[in-house]
Amino acid sequence: MKKIIYGIPGYEKLSQAIATKLKAKIGQVEIRAFPDGERYLRFLNSLQGSDVAVVGGTVSDSALVDLYDFASGAVSLGCHRISFVIPFFGYSTMERAVKPGEVVTAKNRARLLSSVPKAPQGNRVFLLDLHSEGIPYYFEAGYLPEHIYAKSLVMEAARKVGGKNFILASVDAGRAKWVESLANELGVEARFILKKRSSDRATSVMAVSGAVQGKKVVIYDDMIRTGGSLMSAARAYLEQGALDVTAIATHGLFPDDSLEKIKKSGTIRQVICTDSHPRARILEVSHRGFFKVISVASLLASALKDHP
Repeated sequence: MKKIIYGIPGYEKLSQAIATKLKAKIGQVEIRAFPDGERYLRFLNSLQGSDVAVVGGTVSDSALVDLYDFASGAVSLGCHRISFVIPFFGYSTMERAVKPGEVVTAKNRARLLSSVPKAPQGNRVFLLDLHSEGIPYYFEAGYLPEHIYAKSLVMEAARKVGGKNFILASVDAGRAKWVESLANELGVEARFILKKRSSDRATSVMAVSGAVQGKKVVIYDDMIRTGGSLMSAARAYLEQGALDVTAIATHGLFPDDSLEKIKKSGTIRQVICTDSHPRARILEVSHRGFFKVISVASLLASALKDHP
């Protein structure tokens, strides 16, 4: 069964890299917009009897609809199997209701994608470093979601920037167990920040969980948005005598001028993240040296290859 890899807008380069590693065909589409904003989508490959993978994150409502249209279109045009490859699953922090009346948006996104018609040999979902372990269970209609971990990439990056003797740290106690587990595998010590919440939106650093004096600190978090918590944590580690602080994240969102603010804060020596979000590759060009991007193409290609 021939394998064809498609990338929604913004994910063309990552999908091409995955296709190259799998020696698969790169899918071609025609996309254009009508004057009223509606979009035209046409597949330029024959999909009859093919194994199709659609690569794209739910980074916006438009991207979510692209994923839905690509997959639904591929099934209607005769593909035998459809795979969603979702490097970044948006709304992952809205995976449960905390206040009365809140909408669990992550579940709604999964339900929408679950409504794509079933291909003869099934529909699959591959998800990368989710913020919540429960999200795969939101998919319905017999989907077979798989959670892929970028741990090998994170460990390799941490060793390169930290050297032989560094501290692996988190921005708060919420990720402490995950960071501690990763630190054990790396053979280094783990530290985290103790915080006090003063309001719904504000927190203050109370203490660092252990000594960092004279050590390089590598902060790991699954996702960096604006970097406010990251800078606050880095400042606390530096005040406790850390030599310098590097940040590693699987997902880097960096809206507006967030990355520039992190750079100008002087608290972070370097930020490293993957290309799970398309904004990372754009920012890499303008922040070369301070900002480094590592690709998840090999991880995602291996996941697809291991599930023939």
